[in-house]
Amino acid sequence: MKNKITKKTIRVSIFIVVFLFFFMFSSAAVSAEPKLPIPKIGLSLEEANSPREVANSIEILFILTILALAPSILLMMTCFTRMIIVLSFIRKAISTQTTPPNQVLIGLALFLTFFIMAPIGAEINNKAIQPYLAGEIDQEVALVRAMEPMRAFMFKHTREKDLALFIDISGSQKPHRLGDVPTKALIPAFMISELKTGFQIGFVLFIPFIVIDMVVASTLMSMGMMMLPPVMISLPFKILLFIMVDGWNLIIKSLIMGFQ
Repeated sequence: MKNKITKKTIRVSIFIVVFLFFFMFSSAAVSAEPKLPIPKIGLSLEEANSPREVANSIEILFILTILALAPSILLMMTCFTRMIIVLSFIRKAISTQTTPPNQVLIGLALFLTFFIMAPIGAEINNKAIQPYLAGEIDQEVALVRAMEPMRAFMFKHTREKDLALFIDISGSQKPHRLGDVPTKALIPAFMISELKTGFQIGFVLFIPFIVIDMVVASTLMSMGMMMLPPVMISLPFKILLFIMVDGWNLIIKSLIMGFQ
């Protein structure tokens, strides 16, 4: 019996050794003659041979910096803030908790921002980006031309009270025209103006849904059903009201028309 077990163990061991031997040689053959070349990516720092190479390096660093600040620019200098606040308020007013989810709301606000800011982006491309790429203007002039449409957009939707607040805090002289207003004061003033506008729209959106909650709560109280949460009963009526008035169409239309 022991001899049979020993022979069986030896056969299994020999099979495993042969399999490993074959696998090692087959993998070596594959690695020796790869069918697809594997690229190598490297990063090196070398001395520049001309001023043009230095300028190109600075331009690359500038572009990488802009890409890193792109989310902040999107939040501070576009209509994204108002969009996401209003969409969040309407979800809260309906009491649907996480429906639509945050990803859907952020995606909708993002594409609405692209839609509204498309004319401004086209103007920046025609007046700043394309002339700069063609070598007609330098980097400083391109930056000034790119900021002009953005400043005009922010001035249009910024309250004078908010703008005066940041000008006074910064200690700047009172500007006599819009061109004298510093951008460092315009951007935060635009942000708090958008926050106030978004909260005003959210307050108006809450009113019809609060009425439904009050009616449902009063009805349940009169029926003696105090242990039943009013939200469970009012939620279907809120959704029905929102569908009947085509709420998404009205909200998106109001948001877009507010920036026209």
